[in-house]
Amino acid sequence: METSNWESIDRLVGWLDGASVLPVGEERLLRLLKLSEEVGEVGQAVIGATGQNPRKGVTHSWQDVQEELCDVVVSALVALRTLTPDARAVFEQRLARIEARSLAARRENQGNP
Repeated sequence: METSNWESIDRLVGWLDGASVLPVGEERLLRLLKLSEEVGEVGQAVIGATGQNPRKGVTHSWQDVQEELCDVVVSALVALRTLTPDARAVFEQRLARIEARSLAARRENQGNP
């Protein structure tokens, strides 16, 4: 993720911190819970894009799903940044670990060294 993206996350966290009237611990918990809300909105958009609710029919597009997924990502990065000022390093280390583990599993499944 580019530096400018992390700068955007920092600005969002600063804005949220400035607007908060809650104790720090409570604010932290609510930012983590925000993820559940956003994931629910992804589910709602998928159901709407596939018309799985016969009463409502098709109510969303796949572009709506993409946008909701972006909201999940941003909310997760805001939550991570709320937990640590080293969010970028934590994220990059974790992504590298997931990638290495996944690619190693792929090589094992293909019988490659």
